Amino acid sequence: MLLFAAKERTSPSLGAKHRMNDVQTTRPLTGKRILVVEDEYYLADDLVQTLRSEGADVAGPAGTLAQAERLLAEGTIDCAILDINLRGEMAFPIADRLSDAGIPFLIASGYSSSHLPERFSQVPHFQKPYDPNQLLALVPHAMQGAAQGA
Repeated sequence: MLLFAAKERTSPSLGAKHRMNDVQTTRPLTGKRILVVEDEYYLADDLVQTLRSEGADVAGPAGTLAQAERLLAEGTIDCAILDINLRGEMAFPIADRLSDAGIPFLIASGYSSSHLPERFSQVPHFQKPYDPNQLLALVPHAMQGAAQGA
């Protein structure tokens, strides 16, 4: 989302006021800490770069359940993106902790939604392979929905 603001400035060389358009970008994830739990390096790297390009402070990527638990314990998380299968280790305990804490999250996994426990049926789900930009578009909506539900 881009917001444009016009500011009046005085030109020292012209001595007259004129309008200069300053483009100010408002990135929807600025100041938000997003936990990325993904064990596939290239997917994780693409996702982290995409999130950072939108101003997010990224926690991770965590490639194991233990790393995800540590990052979750380290500080405030505004939203998370979870791969469910981390090299054979299921990330459901992280999803449960996020859910219990009221922290919105999205599932990005090789599993179809029919393979997920019923308790996660309302969680936005993307099946791999996915477009990081498409996933990115849902992060602000997930955070907004969680804030409205609180």
